[in-house]
Order: sequence, then C-alpha cells, then structure tokens
Amino acid sequence: MRELVLSCTEDQAEAWSDALLEAGALSVSVEDADGDTDREQALFGEPGTEPETLAWRNNRLVALLADGDDPAHLLAALDGLAGPSPATGDWALREVPDADWVRLTQSQFGPIAVGDRIWIIPSWHREDTDLPAAGRQDGIVRIELDPGLAFGTGSHPTTHLCLEWLAANLTDGQTVLDYGCGSGILAIAARLLGAGPTRGVDIDEQAVLATTQNAAVNQVQVQACLPDDLPPGTSQVVVANILSNPLKVLAPMLSGRVAAGGSLVLSGVLERQAGEVAQAYAPWLPLTVWAARDGWVCLAGRKG
Repeated sequence: MRELVLSCTEDQAEAWSDALLEAGALSVSVEDADGDTDREQALFGEPGTEPETLAWRNNRLVALLADGDDPAHLLAALDGLAGPSPATGDWALREVPDADWVRLTQSQFGPIAVGDRIWIIPSWHREDTDLPAAGRQDGIVRIELDPGLAFGTGSHPTTHLCLEWLAANLTDGQTVLDYGCGSGILAIAARLLGAGPTRGVDIDEQAVLATTQNAAVNQVQVQACLPDDLPPGTSQVVVANILSNPLKVLAPMLSGRVAAGGSLVLSGVLERQAGEVAQAYAPWLPLTVWAARDGWVCLAGRKG
C-alpha cells in the first residue's frame, strides 16, 4: 500500500481532506507540519465545544491509497479547492510497509496497575501467569478492558485518580453513578470493588454500548443510558471524570444526584482549575483536592 503526503494551509485542510476521501482515499489524517519544532501549535477543544481552528497553520495531509489507485486521480480532485492545487514539490508518495497491524496495536496496550489493588488488563493478556489473580480475600480487582470507540482505557492520570479514590473509599453496597462513563471503567471498577446498584451515563451512544458490553465481559451489572433516560433519584457515590467546563455547567445537576451523606468525586480538572470548579459546587457541598497527579487533580467532598 502507498500513502500520498501533501502540504497544505489551514484554509485548505478540511476541503482537501473531504475531496481526497470522495476521490477514493481509504483514510486521510491531518498532522501539524511544524510538530516537534518551536513552531508547534496546540490544537484542542473540550467536550461540547470545538477548537477555534480546525487545522494548524502548516498541515501535512496523509491519504492512504488502495492498491492500484492512481495518485494523479486524487490530486485532480483538489483542482480549484481553497486555492491552488499542490505543486510538484508539495506532495510525495511513500510505501506503507506490510505489518501485522492487530499484533502491533495490541503491543501498545499492556496491563496497567492502579495503586495496590486494581489491574486493568486487555483481553490478550488475560492468561498471563505473572499477573495477580483477582480475589476478595486480598482485595485484588482485575478489570478486563480493550481499547475501543469509547474514551477510557485506564491510562490517563484522571482515571487513575478516580480509581484510587474508589479503591480507598467505596463501601460495600453503596450505590454509584458514573456520569460521563465512556468505556464504563469507573462503573465496572466500583462494582468489582463491592458497590451496589451502579449506573453509567454518557452523551455518546457508543459509550453507552461500550459500557454495557464491557460490564458483561467483567461479569458485573451496570445500567448504562443516555442522560435523558436517567431516572430520578440519588446515589451514595457520584463520580464524574470529564473536564472542568462541563463539570461547572453540570454542578447543580450532579450535586443534586448525591444522596445525603454521600460523596461527589470529580476529575478531568487541571490543578490551576481546582479552585474555580470547587467554587461552582460550593452552594451545594464543599470540595477539596483529594489527590493530584501529573498536573491533574481529583476533587472530592461529602454532602452534609
């Protein structure tokens, strides 16, 4: 297989990507052509928002070609789109080496230890004999989780912080709400740690499906749904690992979902954002920094 690599401007990136896909490219990715230099540009947005710009100042488009595809056909599709078509020196072809892509992908995801009790284990490491066995006696919890369409493989510091809070504070039988459940990892961990009825909520239908499937793999029951389908009521533990802006918007709702005497656990918050997030929840319950890692914090508080 071959890749067609083109240079383009910010104004051209979206139109050219769409045109290449319509012309038959198997996939198109957009990269920062100034990456790993002092001109590298950060480009991201929070959930529910879009970045102010959808591409970098200088971009590299990489279009994967099917066997036998003529690059001239794809280049012709760019004529007249958002400025001049690429000149000869602005594009190149490169070979894509054959590889066992499944094995290569799996090699990037190994078992992850979280604290002293929790292990997150991809299915292809299920039979590894050097990993601790799960058991209530020694408190070891094994969560089987493969990377998928929903966010949350257990590698991010905010996920670690929430998992560690659950391992240290969750009481057997407590009801749990995981708001913004993604892959369902926090809800599944709560059940394996001894939680009672547990719900997972996400705005993404793929996340709801992933949570249901991952819960079944781990042989626990988690009721996953979209926000509009969440029935009224409170939980003894409410955990939300999202980002600061949506957490502030959700403050009245999430606070109202915490039962009297229950706990609220928030992450996805940078250390510099901790004060403003805590202030947003102050009318309902006090939040303090429970722990921090790699510039992120976990906020926790109890509803009086």
